[in-house]
Amino acid sequence: MQVTETLNEGLKRGYAITVTAAELEAKVNEKLAEAQPEVEMKGFRKGKVPMALLKKQFGQRVMGEAMQESIDGAMSEHFESSGDRPAMQPEVKMTNEDWKEGDDVEVTMAYEALPEIPAVDYKAINLEKMVVKAEDSAVDEALANLAETAQDFKARKKGTKAKDGDQIVMDFVGKVDGEAFDGGSAEDYPLVLGSNSFIPGFEEQLVGVKAGEETAVSVTFPEDYQAENLKGKEATFDCTIKEVKEPVAAEINDEMAKKFGADDLEALKGQIAERLEAEYAGAARAVMKRGLLDALDGLVDFDLPPSLVDAEAKQIAHQLWHEDNPEVEGHDHPEIETTEEHTTLATRRVRLGLLLAEIGQKAEVEVSDAEMTQAIMNQARQYPGQERQFFEFVQQNQQMQQQMRAPLFEDKVVDHVFDQAEIAEKEVSKDDLQKAVEALEEEAA
Repeated sequence: MQVTETLNEGLKRGYAITVTAAELEAKVNEKLAEAQPEVEMKGFRKGKVPMALLKKQFGQRVMGEAMQESIDGAMSEHFESSGDRPAMQPEVKMTNEDWKEGDDVEVTMAYEALPEIPAVDYKAINLEKMVVKAEDSAVDEALANLAETAQDFKARKKGTKAKDGDQIVMDFVGKVDGEAFDGGSAEDYPLVLGSNSFIPGFEEQLVGVKAGEETAVSVTFPEDYQAENLKGKEATFDCTIKEVKEPVAAEINDEMAKKFGADDLEALKGQIAERLEAEYAGAARAVMKRGLLDALDGLVDFDLPPSLVDAEAKQIAHQLWHEDNPEVEGHDHPEIETTEEHTTLATRRVRLGLLLAEIGQKAEVEVSDAEMTQAIMNQARQYPGQERQFFEFVQQNQQMQQQMRAPLFEDKVVDHVFDQAEIAEKEVSKDDLQKAVEALEEEAA
């Protein structure tokens, strides 16, 4: 077998591979000899079929396998000996298309090699870490929001009409074709108007009722209603309104704190402060990460495989086009042209992606199975009731797993660099942090 270099320009590589007819025949004979003990054929005992007959019967198929294995072996041997890592799947073509048995096999292989990536002096990276303390005003604002969610209801003045958001207390009896049905009646039932806890059209008809009134509500059960005997049926609910109550925020005290699992109000304030500072720390990390990527982009420079940059630029252009045209789903649209701006952004992304991958590999950074499981579970929560199906889908989809693993790997590499870079903490206000985050979002837009 011969491998001859035909192109070596920048990161572009080209090779001519020749597999001789003798090598192919030896490979075919080897494969047939391996299979011979298990072959059964009419007129011969198992394992006793003559080699000549095996070659006549199976030679053509085995020849194709032998060609593929020989070429794959030559490529593997080349990459192992040269140390090259192809940026994308190498392009392999058979050049003697008029090949016939007894001829050598001639193949060309072309690819772009991943570049040599220079080492980074982490001590040359100076970063600023924004630190924000939870101010009393922010804690008080969060407490007020909690009080809204823990709202109580107090009786409105007699004769006041119920509004959206009010709670009414009522007795009701539901009937279909004049007959009461199971599960359609209740007494002293508290219903918040606008909560959409009843079937569509029910709550809207109770807006404007007063305590002491009796009213009939007419609705049609949805076709997909869970009770088979009620699907699509028209029903009437005879309602007796006992109370109309308006929502009031819960009083901020120890009792409210206990509703949220804290021992008292001071303990709840402490929990809120911790949560706020954790949120601030997450935002500050995002700002510092951007500073790190900017620093790395300025510290290193190396040749990039044009195919990677081109593919990334097309991906960016495609994504931005869909953001500007959200009504278009799928890929049924005109070809999207890449611009210089797309290419500039793609160049940065590819360079940083290769650099972070190299840093991670040298530092032996790995995403554990437990970390992946946690990430899948977190994302599965976005699909209530379908968490198990989502989990199984990801487990069976290698591409999806890679998409979820990539940001986890990147964050672990970033943390690895943070540990070695020069970082100075700076206490700032919440507003200063917010401005820094908004600046990030504007740059990403």
